[in-house]
Amino acid sequence: MQESILLFGLLLAIVAVALIAKRLSLPYPIAFVIGGLLLALVPGLPPVDVQPDAIFLIVLPPLLYMGGWNTDWREFRANLRPISLLAVGLVVATTVIVAVVAHHVIPSLPWAAAFALGAIVSPPDAVAASAIFERFSIPRHIVTVLEGEGLVNDASALVIYRFAVAAALTGAFSLTEAGAAFVAVAAGGIAVGLLVAAAIDRLLSWLEKTASSDSLIDNVIYLVAPYAAYLPAESLHASGVLAAVVAGIYAGRRASGHSSPESRLTGSAVWNLLAYVMNGLVFLLIGLHLREIVHDPTFTMRAVVAGATISAVVIAVRIAWVYPATYLPRLSLRPRSRDEPAPSWRYVFIIAWAGMRGIVSLAAALALPLNDELGRPFPGRSEIIFITFCVILATLVLQGLTLSPIIRLLGIDAGEGSGRREIEVRIAALKSALVHLTSLEHRFTTTDEWLVAGRLKAEYESRIDHLHRHLHSDEPESPVMRNDHWLQGEALAAERSEILHLRDSGEIPDEIFRRVQYDLDLAQARLR
Repeated sequence: MQESILLFGLLLAIVAVALIAKRLSLPYPIAFVIGGLLLALVPGLPPVDVQPDAIFLIVLPPLLYMGGWNTDWREFRANLRPISLLAVGLVVATTVIVAVVAHHVIPSLPWAAAFALGAIVSPPDAVAASAIFERFSIPRHIVTVLEGEGLVNDASALVIYRFAVAAALTGAFSLTEAGAAFVAVAAGGIAVGLLVAAAIDRLLSWLEKTASSDSLIDNVIYLVAPYAAYLPAESLHASGVLAAVVAGIYAGRRASGHSSPESRLTGSAVWNLLAYVMNGLVFLLIGLHLREIVHDPTFTMRAVVAGATISAVVIAVRIAWVYPATYLPRLSLRPRSRDEPAPSWRYVFIIAWAGMRGIVSLAAALALPLNDELGRPFPGRSEIIFITFCVILATLVLQGLTLSPIIRLLGIDAGEGSGRREIEVRIAALKSALVHLTSLEHRFTTTDEWLVAGRLKAEYESRIDHLHRHLHSDEPESPVMRNDHWLQGEALAAERSEILHLRDSGEIPDEIFRRVQYDLDLAQARLR
């Protein structure tokens, strides 16, 4: 019963924090980390007992899978060098430097536990970066590099984390064996991810061919997919993290071939809600856990100093790494590649400053085992969790909230390239539809067919005209488009009012009301 009340309370807290975030225009990861901090200060709250394995199993696979799904594979490959230097090179460098500093600041922290801390705080969070950058207009290239880094660095950091935790539990570590095992674990995870994703793809194709699929079945399969990749990989002692990421990339590239429009609309809503709720629950749970750590008699101000120190180190290492990693490799490139313009130092600074940590680091910290193989408490577990929260708080709040003024100060803007290209693609798609409708006219045998085709072609031509006006206008929205959206919105509002009146007066059942309302919702969403 207590667990049910706790879950209910956390969900209410998520709603409250979300409302405050909306009022203050805060990205939700920042709001949740502040909410977790405030929750830690509330007296009288019950202690929370979270099973470490449950955090990793429940939270990480779907978030990693979603990150892979949303990856633009073409842009990812085009930016593979900077992404790799950040997602692998910087993760390793951060892990090592943080471990050295943590062991120096907290001498009682064993080296293996210090390396586990380094691996936990080394990967920036793709979900946090995406949520924050949604509010800014910045070049797509920066977003691609940061999102690609956030996808791969989770895998590389968590593989290092796995070896560090194993060393802390057993007290044994061999660099040679760990290096060979690292390659085997990574290769095994990739292989399992590809096999599972291919099998799921075949299943979805079969369901489509046999007319056995619908939006609910498709999305249940997609929800199962992260765990179907993660669990077999872990049971084979391969990387479940890489398996989930690879399965997500594969599925994301193949899904458009056998997913219906309704499945995609439903899936988008489901996955966005899932990520939102998981972020909220984990950040608020850490707040409850922090209360126990802070009120523990063994807790000292040394942990606060260590948290501030490690936070500063994490930020400084990233800045110190990004500039050389951007410009030095160009010296070894082919002459043709060296002729390409170097990235502006302003763009590089944004990448260096956008190292926000988030839910993956938090989940990894909470997933640390409670005891080692001899039943002794995991060394430094409370300190690691506290320091991890400090790093997340510093990077999300300090860096996340200062990104906007820094972007304005540096004069960085996305320009018109991305938005203009999107409009051009929409126009090309509409023109293709017009050509296809015209090609069907030789089949028409009735007046009704000509009338319907004429109406559809007029609608497509009107939409093309609106987009052309938008393309060649300096205003974000032309007067014609504003009037069009306004009138369509008024018409849809009238339709809603009428079906609501019919439902309330008992003339139509709720089932019909909801079906018509769903169609109106889709039409309303197109206007945004």
